[in-house]
Amino acid sequence: MITARRFIVKGDVQGVGFRWFTIRAARRLGIVGTVRNLPDGTVEAIAEGSPDAIDSFRTELERGPSQSEVSRVESTEIPATGGYNGFDVSY
Repeated sequence: MITARRFIVKGDVQGVGFRWFTIRAARRLGIVGTVRNLPDGTVEAIAEGSPDAIDSFRTELERGPSQSEVSRVESTEIPATGGYNGFDVSY
């Protein structure tokens, strides 16, 4: 079963390697999708994978890289598209 979620990560999360941290975590967990910086200073991640992998991914996002300071992670369930081949940065 594949599930999909949209995550919005708030806090000091831009300019601290957060997108690259997210890519490494997603690839390690077998998740596909994308990550990008948003104009309001947050980071958005779209992730598709098994429910357990998505839960672990959220835990990783809440932790973030050592240079970041995550204040909150919001998530919304979205329809899985099956259209991702890997996990990369979106611009």
